[in-house]
Amino acid sequence: MNKKSKIAVIGGGSWATSIVKMLCENLDAVNWWMRNEDAIAHIQKFGHNPNYISSAELKKSKINLSSDINTVVKSADCLVLAIPSAFLKETLQKIEGSINDKLIVSAIKGIVPENNTIVGEFLHNQFDVEFKNIAVLTGPCHAEEVAMERLSYLTIACQDLKKANWFAEKIACRYIRTNISDDIYGTEYAAVLKNVVALAGGICHGLGYGDNFQAVLISNAIREIKRFVDTVHPIKRDIKESAYLGDLLVTAYSQFSRNRTFGEMIGRGYSINGAQMQIKMVAEGYYAVKCIAEINEKHKIEMPINQAVYNILYDKKSAKNQMRLLTERLN
Repeated sequence: MNKKSKIAVIGGGSWATSIVKMLCENLDAVNWWMRNEDAIAHIQKFGHNPNYISSAELKKSKINLSSDINTVVKSADCLVLAIPSAFLKETLQKIEGSINDKLIVSAIKGIVPENNTIVGEFLHNQFDVEFKNIAVLTGPCHAEEVAMERLSYLTIACQDLKKANWFAEKIACRYIRTNISDDIYGTEYAAVLKNVVALAGGICHGLGYGDNFQAVLISNAIREIKRFVDTVHPIKRDIKESAYLGDLLVTAYSQFSRNRTFGEMIGRGYSINGAQMQIKMVAEGYYAVKCIAEINEKHKIEMPINQAVYNILYDKKSAKNQMRLLTERLN
């Protein structure tokens, strides 16, 4: 990678919008793909995404927008993926030619459901991208606070630390601090699992549990995450670092967390379809909890929080009863 390398952002949602905003702080031009032609026209005219965090002011003179994914990807050396994991395979299949010569940065906090793999593994297995060319962008950070230019911290994980540092320099600015890591498996799985925990926290809040119980839930959750990531990818890592614990905390507690909001609606008695329609965005934790449960059929890791959420969302068991049973397993 070099200073003149071109970056393309794939996706039209909140994270894509915030990433473009960050990149425009340091780059002369950013390629940006999204499907929505009306949104493209609006951004080009007004400098705001009309559908997601519309308060974010975008430097439209620096942004090359297109609904043709091949036009956006062709001239880029680095692709930033910021689309829901459920739509990743469908989207990438539209790209003509190989992407294995590019640095691929995943800002996706979910598992690819068709393969039950994290994004890094999916890119490696399906598109022959070497792991040294795969990076993971993780928090703790909400897109909404980036839009408001509130101080936020991001971790970029890549087995090639020089590439991690290169991308970190491209997004670091007055309101963004960056860290780097070589743990692409741990940071990505932790980012997936924290969404499941946020669902659990939301369900509990919707059922009337208070802050005292939420604290116990989260302290148990970080141990559950550690058990999982240490089993599926056993390397030396500090689970208390911001990329793991910090990301869990902000997703479990923040008013901006769509997964917590989704869970709260389930706790209050909404149907899954009703909750999805209400938040109008994809709650990655809904898909992740099923994928994690299926992956865990092999490992048999003790995961009472994930199991309780799975029982509620997929086995249609009573949220009230499942959370009562969970309280008896936590400490």
